[in-house]
Amino acid sequence: MFRLRLIVIATTMALAACSQQPNGAATSPATAASTAAASSAAPAATAMTSNPFFSASTLPFQAPPFDKIKDADYQPAIDEGMKQQLAEIEKIANNPEAPTFENTFVAMEKSGVMLKRVLAVFGAVTGANTDDALQKVQEDEAPKLAAHQDAIYLDSKLFQRVETIYNQRDTLKLDLESARLVEVVYKDFVHAGAKLSDADKAKLKDLNKEESTLSTAFTNKLLAATKDAAPVLDDKAKLAGLSDAELAAATQAGKDRKLADGKYVLTLQNTTQQPELQDLSDRDTREALFNASWNRAEKGDANDTRKTIERLAQIRAEQAKLIGFPNYAAWKLDDQMAKTPETAMSFMDKLAPAAVARAKREAADIQAQIDKDQAALKQPSFKLAPWDWNRYAEEVRKAKYDLDESQIKPYFELDNVLQNGVFYVANQLYGLTFKERHDIPVYQPDVRVFEVFDKDGTSMALFYCDYFKRDNKNGGAWMDNLVAQSKLLGTKPVIYNVTNFSKPAAGQPALLSFDDVITMFHEFGHGLHGIFADSQYPTLSGTNTARDFVEFPSQFNEHWATDPKVFANYAKNYKSGEPMPQALVDKMTKAGKFNSGYGMTELVAAALLDMNWHMLGADAPLQDADQFETAALKKDNIDLSYVPPRYRSSYFQHIWGNGYAAGYYAYLWTEMLADDAFVGFKDHGGLTRENGDRFRAMILSRGNTEELAKLYKDWRGQDPSIEPMLVNRGLKDAPKK
Repeated sequence: MFRLRLIVIATTMALAACSQQPNGAATSPATAASTAAASSAAPAATAMTSNPFFSASTLPFQAPPFDKIKDADYQPAIDEGMKQQLAEIEKIANNPEAPTFENTFVAMEKSGVMLKRVLAVFGAVTGANTDDALQKVQEDEAPKLAAHQDAIYLDSKLFQRVETIYNQRDTLKLDLESARLVEVVYKDFVHAGAKLSDADKAKLKDLNKEESTLSTAFTNKLLAATKDAAPVLDDKAKLAGLSDAELAAATQAGKDRKLADGKYVLTLQNTTQQPELQDLSDRDTREALFNASWNRAEKGDANDTRKTIERLAQIRAEQAKLIGFPNYAAWKLDDQMAKTPETAMSFMDKLAPAAVARAKREAADIQAQIDKDQAALKQPSFKLAPWDWNRYAEEVRKAKYDLDESQIKPYFELDNVLQNGVFYVANQLYGLTFKERHDIPVYQPDVRVFEVFDKDGTSMALFYCDYFKRDNKNGGAWMDNLVAQSKLLGTKPVIYNVTNFSKPAAGQPALLSFDDVITMFHEFGHGLHGIFADSQYPTLSGTNTARDFVEFPSQFNEHWATDPKVFANYAKNYKSGEPMPQALVDKMTKAGKFNSGYGMTELVAAALLDMNWHMLGADAPLQDADQFETAALKKDNIDLSYVPPRYRSSYFQHIWGNGYAAGYYAYLWTEMLADDAFVGFKDHGGLTRENGDRFRAMILSRGNTEELAKLYKDWRGQDPSIEPMLVNRGLKDAPKK
């Protein structure tokens, strides 16, 4: 997932970062203040200059000086950053000279340097290493940041200049990227309400402020709810089936909570299903773990998120109506590849029936396995429930393919997958090499830093990876920038990947499931999109694309995890170094599409939930979250009792806290792009430097510098087809050759 940190990131990306005087201080139109006023402000100004965010970092690539940054530094830096940027924007808006591309669009691209600097780091630490103090800053700053965004996008003088250039764009002889910048920024202003009356702008500002406040509250409530809901057990027998490594992790989690000896904690990840459900043999424990996950944010306590999301959905519908759209989804998809929610829904309608049909066939096999097991135990059988699926699906896989997850994990040691899998592909396709840096400060001891070198040996980026889950880390996996690339600003990319893999006990290897391996390749695909960014303007750089395009490079990179040449290079036993035996590889290959009906159904169900929430009109009453969810799944014929959505509404962080509202379908849409793209690669020789260099030049380096559908078609030679996706995801038989 590419993570959108805060609502104001839309501003800091679209209006990039603040140009400063040589000494780092912004000059505001208000500098004609009295000597007394200037004198009284001196102590604050002096304190600000010692803030680590005040000036660009002196570390390589302007990497954040985490060894110098304290929690207390963020809030004053955010406030000062907003102050500086507004002064810059005011100067642009009130420029007495006629608007030009340079004095309007380029000037805006140079605005907000300090704000962007602090928000990039703040987004990283609040996502992956937060604490009470940082959460308080989030809550305090969220409404201010929303108001800051409005102050820019709803400035009528500024928009007048933007609109003037937009109307003149065909006569200005702009280069391709500059012309694209004009179109993108103009549309951003219109979508943000720039054309509204003053009265409607005031209404929109109030709604934006409330939405930002509630979105931040949702994120913080969910983090607390997820931590609090983690089951605590004191009977080791109830954990039968867990591996030694999983038991050690559960023990360590109890120690981390400072619980008494003999207490085991099953830490929750953000998805509905939990990894331990596959291994736990005690059905009561499985049910308790599933329910802890399913009900984590619905306990009627301070961390219950339902009232928050009900109001968020209502606010978003009201925002869309003000802007002139029938619903929030229509508003947000207007600048996406899909263009309309109807197109996105039609696309998912082609997937849902096939996914559900396959899931039902898989359920029948699983029920038969349950019946067989219970008969062997001379016990009555039971009806398949969500907490049974993963365990008995694993038994079916063993029976059908003689494949056991425990056989596989020893071949997927984390560092080996990273070095000889993820980095190996980047080298084979693009010529990249990586060198670990131990001299770059990090925000948490588990974080590693690598310097990235181009094919000619040029140093081009830094890559941070933070792979292990913690109580103070948001669930899921994501990529983002600590420093974004821009030739205009002279900055090179500093990228990070975050996941939530189980941390092994001290001295033990970090062994991954194959799903974890895919996650590593996925997030590094986002990383490559950022590393190869080669744009003039920060607004158009790297991953600053439409949601239903941004997941394409990451989904595409997943395919290399199963490429025979790549797989053979990293799938090696962590003890012996021996490659995975061919017989086991063959079993994995045959089992590759196993359980795909379940996986696609839970994903489509979540995407449909998202779209249903955001297709509500402003005249719809306040919803009851549970009733709405049940009715939506039933309406879309995807309400299988044993296949719950990947995310329940009440813990759907993507759409309520991470900027993917009305955009979760993008994972499916970009699977279509990725599967179609991989066919194109295979048709031209697969894992070759020629293919990689062409993909880098025509896709990965281009960001949002051209209409994305055209970008794809120019590279692929045709529009994307859904057929490779249906075949690759096991929803349709491959055509006979």
